[in-house]
Amino acid sequence: MIWDILVQPFADFGFMRRALLGCIAISVGATPVGVFLMLRRMSLTGDAMAHAILPGAAVGYLVSGLSLGAMTIGGLVAGMAVALLSGLVTRVTALREDASLAAFYLISLALGVLIVSMRGSNVDLMHVLFGTVLALDDAALVLLCSIASLSLFVLVLFFRPLVLECADPQFLRSVSGLSAVTHFTFLSLVVLNLVGGFHALGTLMAVGIMILPAAAARFWATGIGGLILVAVAIALLSSIAGLLLSYHYSLPSGPAIILVAGIAYGASLVLGTAGGLVARALPRAHLEA
Repeated sequence: MIWDILVQPFADFGFMRRALLGCIAISVGATPVGVFLMLRRMSLTGDAMAHAILPGAAVGYLVSGLSLGAMTIGGLVAGMAVALLSGLVTRVTALREDASLAAFYLISLALGVLIVSMRGSNVDLMHVLFGTVLALDDAALVLLCSIASLSLFVLVLFFRPLVLECADPQFLRSVSGLSAVTHFTFLSLVVLNLVGGFHALGTLMAVGIMILPAAAARFWATGIGGLILVAVAIALLSSIAGLLLSYHYSLPSGPAIILVAGIAYGASLVLGTAGGLVARALPRAHLEA
């Protein structure tokens, strides 16, 4: 019974194994980036950047159809352009970065949907917005695994500056010239992982696997290492559970994965040992003289 429910779908069907491998790559590569997004109070920035890649991916779709290379390059160019433009607007005007990102995000979302709708079908639009994790091919898997490997390498390389920037960005700017490099490198990682996640989960769902496990992990761990490990574990379990739900109940796989991650966040919010509602409600032990 347990074999039939949990293992047999992956043992019998190649598309389920491919989907699982793609989700593992996204969980290992994108979720640690999501932890740093959360620690830097940039969670909504990640959401804005996820939508910013849509017009570039849509242009790639117009040029070459559902081509992995064209849509990836288009998404990267659009995401980096929005990141740079929002930063430029913040520097030369009185508009704050969150407001400029929100403006570019709304423009990008509307433009991307318009481009796909003009030349494509509703099926194509759903593919771009919600992804096709159950239809990943070899090229997509190579791309996802490459992005995950590069993300882990860069995170290890810039770990100390990233931690310092999360804790005290002013201090990092005062003692090191790596502040701007670290910030730009981190934004590049965000865009890169969103573009990779877009192929599996779509532009609307890609940011979910970055943010929800990171937010859930906050209720179980306090150190950065613990946050990353717990977040990756939650992302992996959410991916497996979501794929199984989509298989057994004919649900769309991407939304199912993100919904399971959302349930994990809700459970962590209530039951988490590091600031969950139950832990806060329990009487705390006091030191006695």
